Amino acid sequence: MGKHDDGRIGMATALVRSTFLVNAVYAESSREHGLTPQQGQLLCVLMAQPYGMSELGAMLGLAKSSLTGLVDRTERNGLVRREADPRDMRAVRVALTPRGAEVAEEFYAETCRRVERLPAGLDAADFATLADLLGRVVRDNEVPAVFLEPEEGAPTIRKH
Repeated sequence: MGKHDDGRIGMATALVRSTFLVNAVYAESSREHGLTPQQGQLLCVLMAQPYGMSELGAMLGLAKSSLTGLVDRTERNGLVRREADPRDMRAVRVALTPRGAEVAEEFYAETCRRVERLPAGLDAADFATLADLLGRVVRDNEVPAVFLEPEEGAPTIRKH
C-alpha cells in the first residue's frame, strides 16, 4: 500500500516519514539531555542570540500561553533567563544561561551527529544532492532558523 511496483515511495510519504524519523532522533537526544523536544528546540534557537517572546512564538509556531509555559519550565531548570529588551523596556528577551549554553551545545552536537547518520547508506554524491535538495525546499518555504547550520562541526554560541 502506497508503494510503487519498484519499491519506491512517493514524495509526500517520503517527506512525512523522514519527519517522523528526524523527530524520533530529536526526541531521543532531548531525553538523554534531560530535555523535552520543545526545550531542545528552544535552546537551539537561542544559540544564535536572545529573542523576544513574540519572535520566539513566531519561530517555534507556538501560541503565547504555550511559549510562556515552555520558557517558564526551561527557566526553572536554569537553562534560560528573561532579560530586559534594550530596545523596549516593557518587553523581555529570552537568553541562554551559561549552563543553558553548555547543554545547548552538547544537545546540538549530539543531535547533528545522529541526524547526519540517518542517510549513512548514501554515497557522497547522493548525500550532497539530498542536502542540496532539502536545503532548497527549506529555503523556498521560508522555514525559520530553528536549527543552525553546523560550522566546521561546532556551533557558535553567543553567551550572555
